[in-house]
Amino acid sequence: MVAIPHWRSLLFVPAHSRKYIASAHERGADGVILDLEDSVPQDHKEEARRQLSGGVAKVGRQGASVLVRVNHDLCALATDLDAAVVSGVDGLVLPKVESADWVMEVGDAVTRLEQKRGIPSGKVRFLAQIESPRALQRLPDIASSDPRMAAMALGPEDFCAAVGGSPDFDLLLQPNLQVLFAARAAGLLPLGFVGSIGEFQDTEKLQQCAAHARRLGFAGALAIHPAQVKVFNEAFSPCEAEIEWAQRVVEAEHAASKNGLGAFVVDGKMIDPPIIRRALQTLALAGKVVPSSAET
Repeated sequence: MVAIPHWRSLLFVPAHSRKYIASAHERGADGVILDLEDSVPQDHKEEARRQLSGGVAKVGRQGASVLVRVNHDLCALATDLDAAVVSGVDGLVLPKVESADWVMEVGDAVTRLEQKRGIPSGKVRFLAQIESPRALQRLPDIASSDPRMAAMALGPEDFCAAVGGSPDFDLLLQPNLQVLFAARAAGLLPLGFVGSIGEFQDTEKLQQCAAHARRLGFAGALAIHPAQVKVFNEAFSPCEAEIEWAQRVVEAEHAASKNGLGAFVVDGKMIDPPIIRRALQTLALAGKVVPSSAET
């Protein structure tokens, strides 16, 4: 099974904008999404496709993952895939996903392009954007539709437009949780937060939303502005206090196992296997080496 990626922040960059492409690698994002969809006007899409290969090399020069968001429309999609499935591209962002069959059809097309171009089979992963009520009814099937699936995210603006509402907490909480649960059940990376992706100027509010998302179980988020990247990187990374707690738990678990104990106390609280797993996950996110005697 292919490991899921570590994407705390994925920054959208219009694929036709040489200015933004030139500086994208300096933003500190775990991944950069070269966008062929909403941020590219219709009369600039051909230009965006033509310069896509050069943009891939530029935005990925600091080691960030490189993704391309394609269009959903079949005519545009075919042209997008031809331009996007090239060396250096790690994933495709699939917008407006509503069925597993559509994802599988895209997967078949990508496989043929990989074979034709000498790209390792399965190299290009998928991030599915869920943007309609119809898609919510099919989330388990979508999440397990193709081995290329790596992550899922709710598209809050499109989803709210589809239901005739505004991107408020009450409307967005439930669909975000549905995406979270479906992604985790399928072993995918859940991305997102409960709020509008367009709100980037209120840093304090964004920090609160991102911190809340991590507490819910999300692993990262999509950014449409460079100012969001630092907030997401910090919010979806363990702080020092969490790391120290996790280390104490792992050390205590090692001592307890020698005495044949499955549950024990750390900081006045009972610790059992689910809490140990959370501690191990925290250390893994922090890049800390877990003692070999600890249970993994």
